[in-house]
Amino acid sequence: MRDLVNCIRARYIGLVLPLIRASRYGMFILGSLLAMAPVTLNAQQNSESRLPRPDEAPIALLVDLTSGQTLYARNADTRFIPASITKVMTLFLAFELLEEGKLHPDQRFTVRPETFRAWSGKGSTMFLPADANVSVAELLFAIANISANDGSVALAEGHAGSISAWADEMNAKARSIGMADSRFGTPNGWPDEGKTFTSANDLAILALTMLQRHPAKFEHYIGRATYTYNGITQPNHDPMLGKVRGADGIKTGFTNEAGYGFLGTASRNGQRLAMVIAGVERSGLRARLAREFIEWGFENFDRERLFLANQVIANAKVQGGTTLEVPLVSDRNVYVNLPQGIGGDVTMRVRYIGPLRAPLAAGDRVAELLIEVPGMQTATIPLRAGRDVETAGFVRRIVNGFAGWIR
Repeated sequence: MRDLVNCIRARYIGLVLPLIRASRYGMFILGSLLAMAPVTLNAQQNSESRLPRPDEAPIALLVDLTSGQTLYARNADTRFIPASITKVMTLFLAFELLEEGKLHPDQRFTVRPETFRAWSGKGSTMFLPADANVSVAELLFAIANISANDGSVALAEGHAGSISAWADEMNAKARSIGMADSRFGTPNGWPDEGKTFTSANDLAILALTMLQRHPAKFEHYIGRATYTYNGITQPNHDPMLGKVRGADGIKTGFTNEAGYGFLGTASRNGQRLAMVIAGVERSGLRARLAREFIEWGFENFDRERLFLANQVIANAKVQGGTTLEVPLVSDRNVYVNLPQGIGGDVTMRVRYIGPLRAPLAAGDRVAELLIEVPGMQTATIPLRAGRDVETAGFVRRIVNGFAGWIR
């Protein structure tokens, strides 16, 4: 069913596709955007079973990475000490460096005598010997799966020359992907008087970016049940691996100061959830909460596909281009999660700073699709230009000017 929707003209508002889609859940209404305030999911509206209580997990977050929706949030912007979850940032930085050709899996580093003395047997370790000459691949496997503190330092010093130089690269990379509430002072999360901190929302950004940019590296290095180095086999302490269908990482963390935390993901039928819990008092409680929390996310929502990848979702106005509009598409299928048993319309809105200025290249990120579900936070999906738009010549600009005036 189609209907016209008036375009609200404002400084930061763009053209919105005039479309209303029918669904078995009600009407999906694509309308004009003026102002929207995100609302946290009210747990009372949905099944409370398997949700972590505040006394069990002061910080809890569950995000569907494939839809961009937050399914549950408690203190998701609160800064906390991540302990060994810090190593996810070290892994992500390493993956970026591998992609850029600045690291290679077969590249080898010799562990400095000072590093061996400082980190031999200190916390979780891969038991690097004093004369270790170890490959980048071996270090990455050990960091990802047995939380090697010594391996993290060996990687940092081998590439950057010092822990502080590696931390500078970690922080620059974190800022570049939008982790606004995070700072890293070590490659492994060893206590540093509170200099290292993060938030659940930032860890969700990190997980999403890692999976989007480096899915093959994630699958290759992360999520092994055990890892053997130098004849010593150690287990992965991820509480979901082998116990939750589709679970494949990412990292636990613990210090006396931070308590027990976990950043984990699981994927089923094309849907990937990421969860964060932090401040948990006991290891066994963390394991139970992680498994129950992720199962709650898979079981308590109905999932609807709204658009296919590269399907035109809307058109944005263009200034100074060879065309007056450019189609807006997503580079992946667009889904929405709806809490079971809750009625109400789902509203979709397109937002961009417009008009867009030519030239534009197909694939440029130029807009956002905002999806509102009653009782849930607004989901934000990046939209990209569906085709190239070149800069218009003098005559074409005059023609476009008349065309815009007539419209």
